[in-house]
Amino acid sequence: MSDVLIKPLVTEKLTELMEAGHYAFEVRRDANKVEIRKALEARYPGVKIKEVRTMQVRGKRRSQNTRRGRVEGRTAAYKKALVTPLPDSEQIDFFEEI
Repeated sequence: MSDVLIKPLVTEKLTELMEAGHYAFEVRRDANKVEIRKALEARYPGVKIKEVRTMQVRGKRRSQNTRRGRVEGRTAAYKKALVTPLPDSEQIDFFEEI
């Protein structure tokens, strides 16, 4: 169950969403919303999830100029889950383990 969650996502935009009570995680590509909810509630005891939204993030094209010429590639695609806990449950703290 714990292999459903890969890592929490922390960016500027997602940090603003954290202040509003929404959290983002990178999850396994074949995970569904029920599995994500169960994994989060098992990983963070005391947190009850109200809503789970998922999206597939496509990999971006990247290019780099080197001595041998231009090298092109792609970043990896992944699945992102935006979760909203219930207002009366505990909030998720990503930084407690640091």
